Amino acid sequence: MTTAHRPAGIHLLADLAGIEAALLVDPDAIDALLREAALAAGARILHSHFHTFGPGLGVTGVLLLAESHISIHTWPEHGFAAADIFMCGDAQPGRALDVIDAALKPATRSVQTMARGQL
Repeated sequence: MTTAHRPAGIHLLADLAGIEAALLVDPDAIDALLREAALAAGARILHSHFHTFGPGLGVTGVLLLAESHISIHTWPEHGFAAADIFMCGDAQPGRALDVIDAALKPATRSVQTMARGQL
């Protein structure tokens, strides 16, 4: 008899390019966006921390979830954002990425999906 295994979590690595610079500079707006994304995925938010590198410059931040995390790093001067979405349990990271994608409207995106661990 074989036992079915499932991943401990799903990890999405998204490179989003061709984004309007103004969407990538406000840490409060990015925090709100990631919170919306987490809730859409069915995740529970524990804490967040976002940092701006100055007027017109990028933002780095993380949303700590009971199911893991969502992080983002932005380069407005290049119209680029790198998002990292890792969730376990019943949370659906693809839904979080859909919310981020709809808000930032990248011209192109590249997404790697990784199954993490086996339970």
